[in-house]
Amino acid sequence: MEQITLAKSAGFCFGVKRAIEMAYGQMEKGELTYSYGPLIHNKEVTNDLAEKGLSIIDSLDGITSGTILIRSHGVGKFLYDSIAEKNLGIVDGTCPFVKKIHDIVQAQFDLGKTILLVGDGKHPEVIGINGWCADEAIIVGSVAEAQSLELDETKKYAVVVQTTFRQNLFDEIILAIQKQAVDLEVFQTICSATEKRQAEAAELSQKVDKMIVIGDKKSSNTQKLVEICHKNCKKTIYIETICDLVLNNFEKSDIIGITAGASTPPAIIKEVVVTMADAVENVEMLEDGMSFAQMLEESLVTLHTGDVVKGTVIQVVGEEISVNLGYKSDGVIPRGEFSGDTTVVPSEVVKVGDEIEVFVVRVNDGDGNVLLSRKRIEAQKGLEEIEVAYNEKAVITGLVTEVVKGGLIAVVNGVRVFIPSSQVSNRFIEDLSVFKGQELDFNIIEMDRVKRRYIGGRKALVEKEISAKRAALFETIEAGVKATGTVSRLTDFGAFVDLGGVDGLIHISEMSWGRITNPKEVLKEGQTVEVFILNVDKEKGKISLSLKDSAMNPWKIAVEKYAVGTIVEGKVVRMVPFGAFVELEAGVDGLVHISQIANKHVVKPEDELKVGEVISVKVLEVNADQKKISLSKRQAEAPEEEVAAEEAPVAEEVAVTEEA
Repeated sequence: MEQITLAKSAGFCFGVKRAIEMAYGQMEKGELTYSYGPLIHNKEVTNDLAEKGLSIIDSLDGITSGTILIRSHGVGKFLYDSIAEKNLGIVDGTCPFVKKIHDIVQAQFDLGKTILLVGDGKHPEVIGINGWCADEAIIVGSVAEAQSLELDETKKYAVVVQTTFRQNLFDEIILAIQKQAVDLEVFQTICSATEKRQAEAAELSQKVDKMIVIGDKKSSNTQKLVEICHKNCKKTIYIETICDLVLNNFEKSDIIGITAGASTPPAIIKEVVVTMADAVENVEMLEDGMSFAQMLEESLVTLHTGDVVKGTVIQVVGEEISVNLGYKSDGVIPRGEFSGDTTVVPSEVVKVGDEIEVFVVRVNDGDGNVLLSRKRIEAQKGLEEIEVAYNEKAVITGLVTEVVKGGLIAVVNGVRVFIPSSQVSNRFIEDLSVFKGQELDFNIIEMDRVKRRYIGGRKALVEKEISAKRAALFETIEAGVKATGTVSRLTDFGAFVDLGGVDGLIHISEMSWGRITNPKEVLKEGQTVEVFILNVDKEKGKISLSLKDSAMNPWKIAVEKYAVGTIVEGKVVRMVPFGAFVELEAGVDGLVHISQIANKHVVKPEDELKVGEVISVKVLEVNADQKKISLSKRQAEAPEEEVAAEEAPVAEEVAVTEEA
């Protein structure tokens, strides 16, 4: 034989391999275990397990103790319920791809949809799937069956497909069903491993003179491989073991292709390949000087704990990633070993077919798999980056993933860096949670690789950044202009507003034309405000601000609005020994002199008035420039003739000041 090519995906799939490992694990424990139906379609494996004590059953009748092993094909809901009722143990070897179909079917059935199940109605996988919709699924196995369906336009339908079904046939069946124009939701549930195996078989069978398909005669997926290969290569041979292979049927010049079903053990595949390679004289040695058997052995890489290798993602189930390493066993990356950033979701980062670099934690994790870590690769790169940043005093970027006691945790390529609260900024920040999920720049101010202690600091960076912003701002800002800022801090005497790296102060007296007692009456932290620049002191680095628009100054129209002689209402807001101040409107107060409170001698203003009281007053004098208004309560209440007699002397008497 001139050339022998073995398909890369030949043999055990992830689900079958997982179920077999579970079975052998039970046998090693010596526990009484029953397989509900043959574990896989392969007599070699099932016979070996039977010799080791695994009993095959098709009913729970008479079973009162022990553990039930669910095979990779899966079973209906009824069996889980029956196992629970009998208080039996259970080891669930259902393929994760099949389990996903169970979940879809149950959810869609609960929504009131009719299930259309594409597949072989006699296959145990299909029977099991049907058990999750009360065995009420409409099973379709061919285009003709799909065309003969009489669906109800008033109902809603959900379509799932057997994991090992041929993709092109499924596509044809869907087209036939869609012609009925019913409410239809299609779920693509063909296993990616099955698709890959079938695609490889189709491609390989087009390039060879003869094609060998290895697998049990009862295996559905192997039969599909035979159908696919036979379309491209009429000399396709279907065997179960090397014993079925007639070597005389092969010529020295033949180009041979080999594939195997998902239930075919590696040992059987290897036996066929090696026997064929060594059967014909003078073809034992390949171009590189090795026999085919040697090449097969060499193709299986050798792994050691601590190795860093590349592999191909073959499965992502429950955020656990299976990786093909070219080793005799596949590798597994648990979610906890995927990334140092706990917020990362593996299924959103990698997909089947991706090539990734991994660290070998253990060659055998106890279940026959290679335990891998991507987090450690990430961390190694992160450590190198951190060390460079520390030595060169360079800026590094990390994602804040946690707020912990005393500071923040930022992740740099999988390495956790602690940033103390005192180093988060150049000022105290009460609520550090605002930084969670943000990327921050910082320096590495301390590191100890032995203790795995990495301390970050951004206080110096913030101060440098603020200095630069301050210099730029003071170059452009000037008194008399408007600016927009954010309230950064409130105090009893005013509010600090961030103008873009530099804080300016709004004194409480500049917050309103009216009277306020606390800045919180007007502003709140984080609020965006428009302010007026009152004064800029570049030497001291201080900026005075105001919320009061001079164009809205109520004193500008006070002379007209409060003309002498008019009677208006106002609220008593403050008492002084020589009278009472009355607010006529926000920002405009007038003084009622003690002599103008009542038509009698008043010892104290409090004897006649109280703060908050609304009273009528007469305007005696207005001085807008000095912001003074003289008022009289007595004259507002006295008869007109009395007012006329007293008006002149009274006006001289009430020289008003703004002293408190």
